[in-house]
Amino acid sequence: MKPLLIGFLILSALQPQQQKQSFAGTITDSMCANGDHSRMKMGPTSAECTIACVDAHGASFVLYDGKDVFALSDQKTPEKFAGQRVIVSGTLSADKKTIQVDSMAAAK
Repeated sequence: MKPLLIGFLILSALQPQQQKQSFAGTITDSMCANGDHSRMKMGPTSAECTIACVDAHGASFVLYDGKDVFALSDQKTPEKFAGQRVIVSGTLSADKKTIQVDSMAAAK
């Protein structure tokens, strides 16, 4: 039993630790993940469309960096930044698709 535990601890130590990073992008929704709300027409602005897609259609808030879309662990804070450029601080998941959000602020 002890050799198995020691082997597990060694393997755990060899795996790279995920570090906090900063991600810049626009808060949008999973239905309009690339930030193009022209097809949905759920409101006159990107912010209103984003919020409507989340509230009425079960979409989730995501971060779009112009190339990639990232799911966000925090689904409350992004509402006040809908349609805006932000900086998200957090840890990227192993599959590189979800950010474990530590903080979010408007981009300057």
